[in-house]
Amino acid sequence: MEIFVRGDNIKVTKAIENYIKEKLSKIDKYIGDSEKVKATVVINVKNHNQKVEITIPLKTFIVRAEETKDDLYAAVDVVIDKIERQIRKNKTKLQSKKMKDLISKDFIIDEIEEVENIKEEKIVKRKTIEVKPMNEEEAILQMELLGHQFYIFKDSETLKPTVVYKRKEGNYGIIETE
Repeated sequence: MEIFVRGDNIKVTKAIENYIKEKLSKIDKYIGDSEKVKATVVINVKNHNQKVEITIPLKTFIVRAEETKDDLYAAVDVVIDKIERQIRKNKTKLQSKKMKDLISKDFIIDEIEEVENIKEEKIVKRKTIEVKPMNEEEAILQMELLGHQFYIFKDSETLKPTVVYKRKEGNYGIIETE
């Protein structure tokens, strides 16, 4: 796996880069054709918090996790454990007949160990909504009034379905469709 390490508000030393590459190498065993995979690691320092984000785009999936800790090395350990847990946890979903063809190029299923006590997740509610044309500010207001973390609307300028969502730090994000 090719690993790119970038620092925001921090200089990434060789020691940090080598530590991250060594830790990420244990995920290689899960990824088929790993020499073609490019992982991106972003380290961000704000006050005393060290935030580590890892994104691994595969052919059909994107594996992503982030962690914030006081200690950079602890954050790296936790975020890599999260990624490994995501892959192991979703093993049964990845092995389903529908997904088998999709993931055959991305993951080596035999290498993924069984995880015990995994609750089977299922869709428990389905809802149909009317998507109204509005601008981003109106959509944010509507989302806040409903007390939701996201809101789907039709952008009044492009008339495309759009999602506004509340981010962890309190700001907002927009997801647009093509």
